[in-house]
Formats: sequence, C-alpha cells, structure tokens
Amino acid sequence: MKTLYFDLGTGAAGDMLSAALLELVPDPEAALAALNDLGIPGVTFVAEKTTKMGVTGTRMHVIVNGEEEGEEPGSEHGYEHEHEHAHGHHHHSFESVEKTVKAMSASDDLKNDVLSVYRLIADAESRVHGVPVEEIHFHEVGAMDAIADVAAACYLMDLLELDEIVASVVHTGFGTVRCAHGVLPVPAPATAILLEGVPMTTGRIEGELLTPTGAALLRHFVTRFGDMPDMTVEKIGYGFGKKDFQVLTAVRVFLGESTEDPEETILELSCNVDDMTAEEVAFAMERLFEAGAMEVYTVAIGMKKSRPGTLLRAMCRPEQKAELVKVIFKYTSTLGVRETVTRRNILSRHMEEVETPYGPVRKKVSSGYGVTREKYEYEDVARIAREQGLSPEEVKRLLP
Repeated sequence: MKTLYFDLGTGAAGDMLSAALLELVPDPEAALAALNDLGIPGVTFVAEKTTKMGVTGTRMHVIVNGEEEGEEPGSEHGYEHEHEHAHGHHHHSFESVEKTVKAMSASDDLKNDVLSVYRLIADAESRVHGVPVEEIHFHEVGAMDAIADVAAACYLMDLLELDEIVASVVHTGFGTVRCAHGVLPVPAPATAILLEGVPMTTGRIEGELLTPTGAALLRHFVTRFGDMPDMTVEKIGYGFGKKDFQVLTAVRVFLGESTEDPEETILELSCNVDDMTAEEVAFAMERLFEAGAMEVYTVAIGMKKSRPGTLLRAMCRPEQKAELVKVIFKYTSTLGVRETVTRRNILSRHMEEVETPYGPVRKKVSSGYGVTREKYEYEDVARIAREQGLSPEEVKRLLP
C-alpha cells in the first residue's frame, strides 16, 4: 500500500505542506510548472531549496501580484467578519473564492478538493465569528495566498496517487498570537475548531505552530492520526516555512510502502453504573464525544442485588485516554474505569465534494480489503431534505 506519513512535531502551514510534498513527486520542476499553469489570478509559485540547522529542504513562495503574504505561523490570518474590514484592503467572499477556484485550469476532482478544504476554513471562521459563511470575507492577498496553498497541496497529493495518508499527533504550540482581531490564544480559535476530533498536543514550543490552512488540509486528507505504520520508506521530504523556533521547524514527510490494509490500536474505556438517571448518562456521553471519543455507547445490564444498570463504554486512541478517564470520573458516579486494548482493521477514508443541483454535497469514500463504499454526509442530505420538503431517502435517490 502506497503510504504517506506526516511528521507534525512542529506543526504545519499550507506552504510548508506543499513544499514537503513537492520533494516527493517524481518531477518537481514539472509539478511546479503545472501549478503555475493553474491560472490563479496574479499568483506565481516559486520553490527554493534552502538549508536550516544543517538540513536541506524546500521553501514554497507564493507571490501574489508581486507581493508575498504567506499565512505562516505567527502571522496575521487573512480572514475576518464583513464589518471588520481593514482600511485600504479589498476583500473576497466565499462565493468569489468559489468562482476563482472553478475558473482554474484544473480537473473537477482537484477543484472539488480545493473547495472542500476552503469550506472547512470558512465554516470554522463562521463559527468563531458567529455569522453565516456568506458574511465571512478574506483579505485580497490572503485569499489568493490561501487558495494557492490549498491548490498546491491538493494537486501534489493527487499527483502522488496515495492509498493511505497517516499523520502524527498534531503539535499546535502554546501561548498567544497576534492576528487581525488582536491577541488570541494558541491554537487560534479557527484552528482549534478544525482540530475537533483530531489528536493534538501543545508540545513544548511557545508560539503558533499550526495555521487554519494547515489544519484544514490535514483534516481533509489524513486517513488517521497516530504512530507511523510499518513501512518501507522510499523518499523523505522537508517543507520549511518563514518562521523559525528553537528546534528545526519543518513538516517532514515519509513516502513508502506499508502493509496492505491499515490497522490501529484502540482503547475501550468502560464502567458500570446503577444510580444515574437516563438524562445524566446522556449528558456524560455528550461530554465524552466533546473530549474526542471515537464512539460512545451504552448497554443495559443487570448488577448486584438484581439492580438494572448501564454499561457505559467509550472508544478512543491511546493518546486520548487520560482526558477521557477524567471525563468519566467527573460526569459519572463510577468508582473505577476498566481499560481494554484492542486492534481494529479499518478502511482508508477520504472526503469528496460533489456538485449537485441542490449545492455542494460531501461524500465519504472508504476503500480497502477489496471493497469500496461511498456515503453522502447525513447533515448535507438533511439540509437538502429540509429545503426541498423531501425525506432523506428521496434526496439520496436524486443525488448523482
């Protein structure tokens, strides 16, 4: 299985990811030429070989109308509410960004990938500001720079024709960062939203290591997060950014062959309770999901003295164990939590966005073990059902 592994010990930004990926493709010069032929208005890609701390890697410069304004860790982000425009800057709505992407000289699959990633960013910013996506605007240079970063990473991912994409636990850094809205905590609010359900740690480096664009690309492409799988490494790439910290700051990528089908370690955390109401159990389940549990469920059981009780079980990755155990003790009446280590075989998964007469609809594609499955995201199907006055089943029959 052709596998890519991201080492994210010092975070990631969009241009760092694309720079690292460029080092892996068979013909980097041809790939760079193809990026410059995408036709993103005013954008030029320039790849620069450079050395940091004795390690050689690549810097990806995105020049927009002769100006470079990358969304690097520690820089201002190019996203803001429509009522908070910076003086003297033109701005782009998500609709105008969508038009720019659709006008690119690229395949429909590439355009769909770019729009899916960009929508993740726009949705996160929308939640941060508490306004609809339509009211989120992007700095002119920041918008084009982000489109270019996302398009480059998506194009290079497609070029590599990967079967599985794995990433380490994401290091975000800690402290504060100065953004367009003032001084914010690290990870920045939009980045934190994009990391929901993703294993993360602040690490020991003070500063912003991960940007929203980097987080959105990882969220879109990575099949699973955790340790590097057993693999025979064929190529290693280093992608550098503008900002340096006290350690080598780079996205490091490994390309090689892994075992045919992915397997990962999962923990099952369980407890039995017989003195909690159904409402209290439901509340505890919600808190476990919020803390990052992969799955939470209950089973009706019989306990001592013939009391009816509830088995509460949460499934998680090993790095999430400590936080979930705290949640179980805080929100349930149990005096002990059991732990079972299991292995699970999984299908490789990625998200696609399909254009339909009812707007874009996300579709999860899963493959492996000789099977391929496709399923439309329920929330998108439900949205169309509400808008059109149809049942979810009727909507599914209408979708391509």
